[in-house]
Formats: sequence, structure tokens, C-alpha cells
Amino acid sequence: MQEINKLLSEIDTDSKPHSGASQTEAGQNERRQQREPNSPDLIDAINQIFAEFELAYHNQYHKAYGDSDRLVLTKKYWLECLADLHPRQLVAAARQLVKTQDFLPTISAVRRACERGYELFGLPSTRDAYIEACRAPAPKSAYQWSHPAVYRAGKATDWFLLASEPEEKVFPVFSRYYQQLCDRVLRGEKLDDPVPPALGSSPDKPLSFAERERRLAALRDKLDV
Repeated sequence: MQEINKLLSEIDTDSKPHSGASQTEAGQNERRQQREPNSPDLIDAINQIFAEFELAYHNQYHKAYGDSDRLVLTKKYWLECLADLHPRQLVAAARQLVKTQDFLPTISAVRRACERGYELFGLPSTRDAYIEACRAPAPKSAYQWSHPAVYRAGKATDWFLLASEPEEKVFPVFSRYYQQLCDRVLRGEKLDDPVPPALGSSPDKPLSFAERERRLAALRDKLDV
């Protein structure tokens, strides 16, 4: 709560009441992103969202937020309501709404757009990623993955376990790895595509039942699932 209050106090200094607010805020955001290009904080995200809203919905924006005190309170309220979401996810969701919605978006509209969050970054849902990892043919590194995060999560879980163990055992492990990788993507990290195997390389020897059980137990202990 203390951290949120600190962020709320900072919004006052970043909010500008006059019609040139979008240019000023965009310039502030650009300078911040030059310092931390992959880590925009919540203040940057909220200011960028409102700057884009002003550009896209000029008349509606000034009718709703023309008063400077109201703009500051609105930004603070948005920050409180959206503080659990990742800044890059918020900005991407707002940009998508600007492209598709005729009217000034609401907090609930932004949250709904963020619920599709993985799609905004080219990531399949956890369920779709799991199905893809289970069905991908060997060699896995040569398969055309929908996103490198799916391959990495499958590899971390263990391909043989994915193919041989029931979903109720393996899905929680895969899901934990995949969500960790998705968080890295949301923070701006680029995951490299897998490197296909060299010609003539032989496939790995299948694991024994005992070894499968040992690896699965070790993964569960590591991930606390």
C-alpha cells in the first residue's frame, strides 16, 4: 500500500491540465523509456495511456477530463484499479482499444483487453500452449512454434513427461514454467527461437518409468505444485 501511495503522489507532477498535455506527457514518457526501455513503470503507463486517449478521442477526452483536478484524480483512480497489471500489458491493451473502439475507453474495457493479455504479445493462452507442447512432433527444436516461450516451457517440463504423464500431473508444472516465461516477455525480454538439431543427430533414449517419476517429483518440489 505504501508503494501505491508513493506512485499516486507522483501522478500529480506528471499530469498537465492544458491542451498540450499529450505532447508534454509523450515527451516525458519517451525520456523515461530511453532510460529504461524495457521497464516502463505504472506512472509511465498511465500517462502514456491518457496521452494516447487525448490524441485519439480529443473532444471526448477534454469533455471528460478538461478540469485539471479531475484529470489528476482520474489518473490516481486508474492507477489504483490497474496496479495489479503489468505496465507493458496496460499500454498494449489501451493501444488495441484505441484502434478498435469509437468511444473513450473505461477501466473495465482496459481490464477486459488485458484479460486477452498474452495475445497482445503473440503468446497463446496457457491451455493452448500446453496442447501445442504435447502435440508437437520430434525433433522439437525444428518445429514451427507459435512462440519460443511454448518450446522453452515444454523443454523445462520435460518432453517425455508431457507425452507420457496424465494432464492432471503435468499441466500444473508446465503452467508454472510457461507463466514465468510469459512474465519475462511482458517485461520486454526477447526469447530466442530454438536451434534445430544438426543433421544425423540421434534422438534421446526414452526414460524409464522410475526416472520419469523421479523427474516429475523433482519438478513438483522445485515449483511447489
